Amino acid sequence: MGSKNKLKRFKENETFTNVFQPTREEVVGNLFPLRGKWNADFFKNDNPIVLELGCGKGEYSVGLAKMYPNTNFIGLDIKGNRMFIGAREALKLNMTNVGFLRTRIDFIEALFGPNEVDEIWLTFSDPQPQKPKKRLSSAIFIERYRKFLKPGGLVHMKTDNDLLFEFTMEQIEEHGYPIVDYRPDLYATLETETNPAQREIFSIKTHYEQLFHAKGHVIKYVSFKIN
Repeated sequence: MGSKNKLKRFKENETFTNVFQPTREEVVGNLFPLRGKWNADFFKNDNPIVLELGCGKGEYSVGLAKMYPNTNFIGLDIKGNRMFIGAREALKLNMTNVGFLRTRIDFIEALFGPNEVDEIWLTFSDPQPQKPKKRLSSAIFIERYRKFLKPGGLVHMKTDNDLLFEFTMEQIEEHGYPIVDYRPDLYATLETETNPAQREIFSIKTHYEQLFHAKGHVIKYVSFKIN
């Protein structure tokens, strides 16, 4: 995409009522106005909040929001030009249960209050082959999630990357996180899946998931609790 188109999308993002771009001052000073107030001030309801980290174009957040109108979804990413696509679609469809945050995931604990989030999705995160501490399932990030994830809240991971999946399973074992669902070959298990809700959730595919699946990559999934 050309720089002109990117700049145009950045400008449009600033006008979107469902996109929030916290300033450095808000993040550093814990001054972000929606922290602890997402339900009251943005969604205007008390429904559960599900957070997608590294949402890219927002296909997963928007897709889940369509399926579950009584659940609130927030997609977070630093790439505003990609996020624009999902945000624009949600606005065109008058969807009130999905929003977007353009920021670095490193700042996440400054954007949500204690017990504010019910579930977290890590969808095809960067495996960070040379920087294990920057992986979104590393102990550093799990400790950040703990500050705002409700007791019993779930962390979902979906990836095609063997290194990241093995690392995540090692973290789960090392720290004793209870596993809720484990599928080392997601699509193989869906062939015999009898739970319609599970089939529905996994029917949504991100842009990268479609690419990787088309290349024959095995898609892996695990969900676990950290509180």
